[in-house]
Amino acid sequence: MEIVPDRFAGRTVVVTGAGAGIGRATAARLLREGARVIATDLDGKRLAALGQGKVEGALLTVTGDLCDGGTVQRIVEACAGRADALANVAGIMDGFLPLAEIDDETWDRVLAVNLTAVMRLTRAVLPVMLVAGQGSIVNVASIAALRGSAAGVAYTASKHALLGLTRSTAFIYGPDGIRTNAVAPGGVQTSIVATPRSESAWARIEPVMQANAPPSVDADTLAANILWLMTDEARNVNGAVLSSDGGWSAC
Repeated sequence: MEIVPDRFAGRTVVVTGAGAGIGRATAARLLREGARVIATDLDGKRLAALGQGKVEGALLTVTGDLCDGGTVQRIVEACAGRADALANVAGIMDGFLPLAEIDDETWDRVLAVNLTAVMRLTRAVLPVMLVAGQGSIVNVASIAALRGSAAGVAYTASKHALLGLTRSTAFIYGPDGIRTNAVAPGGVQTSIVATPRSESAWARIEPVMQANAPPSVDADTLAANILWLMTDEARNVNGAVLSSDGGWSAC
């Protein structure tokens, strides 16, 4: 995947979950292509490591929980009145827990991180985009947004709901020059914890995954998809769900 020098020169992009996985790959590529990146993550050490080495763009980091309104406010302040794009990448899994076994704590936390935090950060950044009359929002969903056999009930529900948030935002703000799209990855090599916590659910899900899931890809592959949706090449793409799953969703 070829780096395009200066493709994002002069643009400010917010990336969540930037300390690892897809978020890190997205932030790193944006920096190499000249963007000013506002990178946020729970882990400050991982964000510090992101800034090591030579980069073309400028990096600002915000360490904190996206479920905390103070973190969201600091991200907006770091934008300093400019946000050309927002990549909502941060997310957590649910241990593949089914409905009969899900506990309130897991349900609430997964929905808070995967859905509510996305809504709140997007809501906070939208006024900046509206003033500019342009912007691109990319939400990272999942193959679990398209089927019921890829995760537990909380994760599946959160990612299905994220597509609804994406489409509603695309419809309402498209006329204002703001495009909102989603990427739905299949298996990706990341640090996200996906250890099964339910023997019964995993006994049901695992055979389906083994039969249908293509090999996982590296995070750079998804970063390339996310960046493309932010570019002018995708200027006519709004409200779309880009399945980046090696054909899994076609099974």
